[in-house]
Amino acid sequence: FGCGAGGDAIDFVMEVEKINYLEAIRWLGKKYGVEIQEEELSEEDLKAQSERESLYIVLNFAKDYFVNNLKDTNEGKSVGHGYFKERDFTDDIVEKFEFGFSQDKWDGLLTHAKEAGHSNELLEKAGLIIAKDDRFYDRFRGRVIFPIHNVSGRVVAFGARALKKDDKPKYINSPETPVYHKSQVLYGLFQARQAIRQQQNCYLVEGYTDVNRLHQIGIENVVASSGTSLTSEQVQLVSRFSKQLTVLYDGDTAGLQASIRGIDIILANGLDVKVVLFPEGHDPDSYAQELGANEFKNFLDDKTEDFIHFRLNLLVKEAGNDPVKKAGGIKDVVSTIAQIPDQVKRTVYIKEASNILQMEERVLFGEMNKALIKASKSRSAVPDYLQPPEEPAPPQKEHGRHEVENSLVIIERSLLRLLLEFGTRELDDGRSLTKYIFDELEDLDFIDQNNTLILNEYKSKLNDDTVIDAQYFIKQNDSEIRKIAIELVHERRQVSDLWMKKYKIFIPTEADKDVLERIAYILILRYKKIRVGALINDNLELLKEAKTEQEKNDLQLIHQEWIIAQQDIAKKLGNVVSKI
Repeated sequence: FGCGAGGDAIDFVMEVEKINYLEAIRWLGKKYGVEIQEEELSEEDLKAQSERESLYIVLNFAKDYFVNNLKDTNEGKSVGHGYFKERDFTDDIVEKFEFGFSQDKWDGLLTHAKEAGHSNELLEKAGLIIAKDDRFYDRFRGRVIFPIHNVSGRVVAFGARALKKDDKPKYINSPETPVYHKSQVLYGLFQARQAIRQQQNCYLVEGYTDVNRLHQIGIENVVASSGTSLTSEQVQLVSRFSKQLTVLYDGDTAGLQASIRGIDIILANGLDVKVVLFPEGHDPDSYAQELGANEFKNFLDDKTEDFIHFRLNLLVKEAGNDPVKKAGGIKDVVSTIAQIPDQVKRTVYIKEASNILQMEERVLFGEMNKALIKASKSRSAVPDYLQPPEEPAPPQKEHGRHEVENSLVIIERSLLRLLLEFGTRELDDGRSLTKYIFDELEDLDFIDQNNTLILNEYKSKLNDDTVIDAQYFIKQNDSEIRKIAIELVHERRQVSDLWMKKYKIFIPTEADKDVLERIAYILILRYKKIRVGALINDNLELLKEAKTEQEKNDLQLIHQEWIIAQQDIAKKLGNVVSKI
């Protein structure tokens, strides 16, 4: 009633839990005791799945052991609880984050786990014990324990803080395991996900206790990178719940500069970034303790600033009248703006940068174009079979429009074939291939009349909850539609030389399940790039015929925007597009 969303029980679970379709089916099946029959896994897959489940079990066992140590042992009550009491953490927070304690023994967990039937091999693989000279001992000893959960709430690792001054290092973390990759986990995300979704904002801090402290004063939409450099996978985790991330910077100049360098990853993933800078010597934990809940919340409200504005104002302040510093700073800021995927946002920020820096827009646009072109030269390090195929050679002038239209028709046919053959296939993000293609082409219509008829009929049947394939169109009365459908069925079995050699369009087979989304992605980008190229050419013709200066200026601005859009697509494709 409140949000106006629609759908069935599966849609509801997908939205609330932020999981994909298959995970929602399994979730509902488990909750209501309905057996879910799934495709039989290979022996290798079953072995890997069994190992992962065993690791989850032993990690949860270890978590319970640490929690019970804190609550039930004399050492835990005096030393472990003493630390949390000294830090002014309430029992609610201790329980919410499942804090624990490891006794100062070489084999406390090891002995307890072996008595419960867990093997040394599994304990070592989970990162709980260490082997040395044919002996095993606990990794965590005499420390307070912070369990690390994945987004679904399962314990995947631990962080441990030393309590004695001479214990080095101060913090010990679990090593990477089959279920824990630190670049793909954010501390506190499981406890924060509902609040992040409700607030449509996520606070990013550095340490565990920063997260714990903010929860204690009522700010629950907060996660920590746990002292590691922020990764694209971590940003994508946040983006499942909110498109805005607010970074809380410690009042440390060196740390500030290091953190600023990581912001590009957030922007490149399409999130809006805001920042809050704390007074020197303070972090979120210490400052929240000093101010108290209400004043700290007011501080966040008053000091939250858009990141690009923050960078620009910081540049003006630090560079002063030094032209060398200012020039270098401007290049850095413009390079950061170039990371933003949204063309409109980039343009707005360039205009605002022009006002703050008192510099002409055209100079900043030129610098940004250089950054975009430079970035497009760096192809991502992915396997050869995932690399985009080379594009067809540019059409000759005398038959250029015909070649452009022909290329678009061919790509439209290949997209139709994907829809008819693989449309119901689920992708990694939970969407069907059909929804993915429709979302990407939302603002574009096919140029070929017959392709449009097939697409519209497909959409119409889809709205009626009917999935159709090529055979449906083969039975139609329209001879041209039947001919196209027959060609699509034929190409499913044998790809013509025209498609492969001339247009460089690779058609997936049943063996290509792992690259299906990549193929659709490449086709869509090719299609958009050709369409934008045609708009650029049309705009150039209008520019030649422009009679007034105002008309020329307007067309030149449009031309510049199309060029930026083309470069943006080229960047994604991994091609180099020279600035016109």
